[in-house]
Amino acid sequence: MKFFILAVGNKMPGWVETGFIEYAKRMPHEASIELLEIKPEKRDSGKKVEQLLAAEGARILAALPPKCRIVAMDEHGRQWTTVKLAESISGWMKDGGDTAFIIGGADGLDTGIKNSASELLALSALTLPHGLARVLLAEQLYRAVSIIKRHPYHRK
Repeated sequence: MKFFILAVGNKMPGWVETGFIEYAKRMPHEASIELLEIKPEKRDSGKKVEQLLAAEGARILAALPPKCRIVAMDEHGRQWTTVKLAESISGWMKDGGDTAFIIGGADGLDTGIKNSASELLALSALTLPHGLARVLLAEQLYRAVSIIKRHPYHRK
């Protein structure tokens, strides 16, 4: 299984890339993580928020690998425990296919992307910077796979 993280935004601080790479390299070969950065729409273009989100949504759809399960990250989504995430990933592994986690930009995600997702998840009730969300999601994927593999990384 491959996890894709499609994240709107580029030009992240170095610590974001370092943190993401650290957890991505820890993943076992059968559950790798790949980051796909989506160029954000310029906010000074005079477009309405809905237009900005639609443009970013089109870029997300264009970059989305085929036949992926879609999990949209949204502050209003369900908050799972890491154990629940591990249980879901275990089921997804049995079902086969890859999973794409989508992190929106400054204004969130286009409604069409959210509606096409099989899951709408929140990493936290707190508002997180998008770079930190990438790192946190990569760590949680690693932790969930560690639980599945009975690796001692996760402690109860």
